[in-house]
Amino acid sequence: MIRNEQEYREACDRIDAERKRMDEHRKSLSKSGWGDEEVSRAMEPLISFHEQLREEVNYYENLKRGVFPDLQNLKGLGVLLVALRIARGISQRDLARILGVHESQVSRDERNEYHGITLDRAIRILESLGVRLQTTVVEVPLGREDTETTSC
Repeated sequence: MIRNEQEYREACDRIDAERKRMDEHRKSLSKSGWGDEEVSRAMEPLISFHEQLREEVNYYENLKRGVFPDLQNLKGLGVLLVALRIARGISQRDLARILGVHESQVSRDERNEYHGITLDRAIRILESLGVRLQTTVVEVPLGREDTETTSC
């Protein structure tokens, strides 16, 4: 997950560099006499890495626009807290100052995506970021694994 502007710029630079590297590699394989199918198979890992990096950049760009992932039963709350900090343009250092903790604590918490965070602490972070998390309760039949809704 990209957590700040510096990481974002580095990821964008890597995307450009990887695109050039993939083009060169594809040309090299073709010049070596490889067929289209063989080249495609050899390129799959590079393409997969490139697409994953592109997804991370898109995710960060969405956060900056205020587009956040949905939560299901509070799963992903830690990722959302990181996303909200990014969207609000608040650095880890500033959040630490607001919370009255050391910057390394915020960095460690975010690296672990706030795993095991208490609700009280999550509320304190949300308030520090100046946001309110609202929820919607959707009933699902008991014993169902999915979260589809049913209507009569």
